[in-house]
Amino acid sequence: MAKEDTFKKLVAHCKEYGFVFQSSEIYDGLGAVYDYGQLGVELKNNIKKYWWDSMVKLHENVVGLDSAIFMHPTIWKASGHVDAFSDPLIDNKDSKKRYRADVLIEEQLAKIEGKIDKEVAKAQKRFGDSFDEKQFRETNPRVLSNQTKYEELHTRFAKALNDSHLDELKQIIIDQGIVCPVSGSRNWTDVRQFNLMFSTEMGATAEGASKIYLRPETAQGIFVNYLNVQKTGRMKIPFGIAQIGKAFRNEIVARQFIFRMREFEQMEMQFFVRPGTELNWFEKWKETRMKWHKALGFGDENYRFHEHEKLAHYANAAVDIEYKFPFGFKEVEGIHSRTDFDLSQHEEYSGKKIRYFDPDLNESYVPFVVETSIGVDRMFLQVISAAYCEEQLEKDMRVVLKIPPALAPIKFAVLPLVRKDGLPEKAREIISNLKFDFNCQYDEKDSIGKRYRRQDAIGTPFCITVDHQTTEDNTVTIRYRDTMAQKRVAIDKLGNIIGEQVNFKGLFGKI
Repeated sequence: MAKEDTFKKLVAHCKEYGFVFQSSEIYDGLGAVYDYGQLGVELKNNIKKYWWDSMVKLHENVVGLDSAIFMHPTIWKASGHVDAFSDPLIDNKDSKKRYRADVLIEEQLAKIEGKIDKEVAKAQKRFGDSFDEKQFRETNPRVLSNQTKYEELHTRFAKALNDSHLDELKQIIIDQGIVCPVSGSRNWTDVRQFNLMFSTEMGATAEGASKIYLRPETAQGIFVNYLNVQKTGRMKIPFGIAQIGKAFRNEIVARQFIFRMREFEQMEMQFFVRPGTELNWFEKWKETRMKWHKALGFGDENYRFHEHEKLAHYANAAVDIEYKFPFGFKEVEGIHSRTDFDLSQHEEYSGKKIRYFDPDLNESYVPFVVETSIGVDRMFLQVISAAYCEEQLEKDMRVVLKIPPALAPIKFAVLPLVRKDGLPEKAREIISNLKFDFNCQYDEKDSIGKRYRRQDAIGTPFCITVDHQTTEDNTVTIRYRDTMAQKRVAIDKLGNIIGEQVNFKGLFGKI
């Protein structure tokens, strides 16, 4: 199945089963804004818990914070967002569509990379087990030619980004023959910068209102509170502050479902370290965060690090963790060494000392910061993309979401075989005993086979079938989602069986 078709099915599946809805749908929707349905909010909350517990519970020197969305407008001047938080945009004159110039060029790089991978895949199929991929990549003329094209374009692109050379970005688009996906034309405007922050007004009257911004990131709320947390928590460097919260960006090129939205949620941790040690901590957090992703079991080969072509104004090192979505490798998390830029700026603009006194050195200094930043919505899409599976069985096809049990919205469903003979009452009794420990569901409608398929489609790891034997010996049939294997177990063992599979301990052990 084509990757584009898979992604379309995935989007449709999310709506059909109550994971994600278009926001304001009865009014024809609002662009790049989505609502999470009854199952989506459960999965989203489980993802946030996996991240939060891995940060705060597993690290005794990381604590939490929940800062306000509205903040003093000078904060965004100090952070550089007012002057520098922008994307290079370009319009196609024929389609009237607007695109990010850097994304168009990155997609061109991905196409060249795809040609190389296609040649490798063809050779792999032709030569089978005797195929030497390394040698093929180093000697095949077509691969080498495309590799040269890739490196030349990559070098030119990186230089244009780092130099903020907008005319060169447009020239690259022209030279590469990049066309508008809608009109197919190459009739482009000049590239220009567009600030991404939403602004609003705060005040009792229009005349007395002051301009403020919806925060484009949660990090600044941590920076302006770092000394409050450090002093009240008696924190000693190195220490971190974690936060989950909403952020807002006026994305002009918002697409690919929930991958890029205007209202989204971030999970960020700012780790404060002694100057000169930041790059060591940067490497440590790179390793830790990659383990966090791979622990979910979606295939190590589907993750990679991507070094930034252009460093942000605050960073001296930056890398993305990318996951292979149906539409290619894309960023799900960023790890940045932010130096002391943010804290120094806030010290200057606020006129207040926000330095840390280091008792080991007997001196005060502005700490350096290593940041890990992950989008909840992108992580949600990653989980759904990796879990979505179509399996051809003997008689039919089943669609199953192989979501890790710890993240699954519903942990188990209880299904009475028939709606009589006391079976529904027994099923309800099981739910009453376990509902305080697990999110569970009762289902008695349709045949047992259809009910199994319904639970497969929403990612429920276990189905508990109550039949006539249950009334005799207090045993039930437990069916496992991924293998469809069934096993007879005692009702009083269910809590332990399910609990071992759905808690986070197994995942945390891999980090």
